[in-house]
Amino acid sequence: MSAPRVVAIDGAAGSGKSTLSRGLARALGVPYINTGLMYRALTSAALRSSVDLEDQYALIDILGHLRFMVTGEQPPELEVEGYPAEALTTREVELTVSRVARHPRVREHMRRQQRALGVAGAVMEGRDIATAVFPDAPVKLFLRADEAERSARRARERASNDPREVARALRHRDERDARTNPLEPAPGAVVVDTGALDADAVLAQALLIVRPAWPKDAG
Repeated sequence: MSAPRVVAIDGAAGSGKSTLSRGLARALGVPYINTGLMYRALTSAALRSSVDLEDQYALIDILGHLRFMVTGEQPPELEVEGYPAEALTTREVELTVSRVARHPRVREHMRRQQRALGVAGAVMEGRDIATAVFPDAPVKLFLRADEAERSARRARERASNDPREVARALRHRDERDARTNPLEPAPGAVVVDTGALDADAVLAQALLIVRPAWPKDAG
């Protein structure tokens, strides 16, 4: 079988994954799939329904009613029907999503849907894309940045006036995420330090890595 047309991107929160993923997808002419939104949507739906977050079977039942789709252009992006972006970035979702994402059966169901979304080609951002969803992706990137830079970026994204609170939240997020998946590069991943680079420089560096490895029939 030919290699999947997938770029798998991982890294800590605030390291610039979304900005790079969107820019790469636009440059390569493929969709951008932020798989974290899938877990956030499930979390939001579970909170709305007041289900027990420790009951993975109840969570899987809710997951069966969520509709994931790729829409738009330049690049097409993942959307969750009925869940606007602001509903997926609330503090409550931010603090709860790791509890939902840690269930093995939930992740198994998510992975099947993620493979279906990316099978025709995509830049996919997520913790286990490079290890479990598309372990044979031709390019795997792992982004790093120091805590101060990550906190500053996340504060800008969230329009926060309290960088210290953002830094505390990031540390807690890192700790929770690490319980599900260690924050380490996947085998074969190229590590990119984004701390001293602006978005354009990160994209340029990533393209130098991606272009030689991208399937020749993918454009």
